[in-house]
Amino acid sequence: MSNLHIPVLLDEVVKSFINLKNGVILDATLGYGGHSSAIIKSNPNIKIIACDRDNMAIEYCKNLFKNEKRIEIYKSNFSNLLNLINPNEVCGILADIGVSSLQLDLDERGFGLNSTKLDMRMDKNQKFSAKDVVNLYSFEQLSEIFFKFGELTNSKQIAQKIISAREKNPINSAKELSQIIGSNNIKNRQTKQVVLVFQAIRIEVNKELDELSNLLKNIKNSKINNAICDIITFHSLEDRIVKNTFKEWEKSCICPEFAIKCECGNNHAIGKILNKKPITASNLEIKANSRSSCAKMRIFEIKR
Repeated sequence: MSNLHIPVLLDEVVKSFINLKNGVILDATLGYGGHSSAIIKSNPNIKIIACDRDNMAIEYCKNLFKNEKRIEIYKSNFSNLLNLINPNEVCGILADIGVSSLQLDLDERGFGLNSTKLDMRMDKNQKFSAKDVVNLYSFEQLSEIFFKFGELTNSKQIAQKIISAREKNPINSAKELSQIIGSNNIKNRQTKQVVLVFQAIRIEVNKELDELSNLLKNIKNSKINNAICDIITFHSLEDRIVKNTFKEWEKSCICPEFAIKCECGNNHAIGKILNKKPITASNLEIKANSRSSCAKMRIFEIKR
């Protein structure tokens, strides 16, 4: 595996799929192929159909897997990928809802705190970027995304700092934005507020929560059955969406709470949650890859 990107919870992902003997695993977030490489090695009869929005990742993986006949790669989002597959063949789904190390570290991608660019687009074909958010959003819009996507209680003060700075000159780099926000830690936490500001902007640029919600909705509405579904998230907003969705998927009765008796048929569950608490990285993994420290994986078995 390349050192471009260290896949998180790799052993745990492989273990979750180890009993699948044949069929197709959908990798909804291929990235730099770390998870798919390991799955192919440990499941000799499994095929993988994978997609990503990032051209750089797609090109890298096409080269990485050029001699591997058991993987198909598409530049696509997950909803389009579902149109290309036979749902009856699917035995597993994997979605790693994170930014790759390469995206964070490459200066030209404009994700990192010290980048000379201000971009943050996962799909470079998309026109809307972080520079648009930072320089064009109103005070109200900035405050809202910092509060909603960064969970920052001082979102208005941060928005005002940006507004005041850009009135003098446009903000053109992530490094400049970092300096405007400052390096203060959030009260009673180790996290720097600038990290959460960048998270909020990135989520807004790439519509990440919408993408996750759509992915989950598409899985539910598909005809996929008898499949293991692994979702890895990296912050509380995403984890909450997955946790609540899996709880809904497990409900057999969907009648209102005030209903005197069940009238819905009591047959709406599409499977069961396989881990009540999220799976997190071991101390050994965190030591080797600090970015794994906030990863959480939830597993659902689809059995309609």
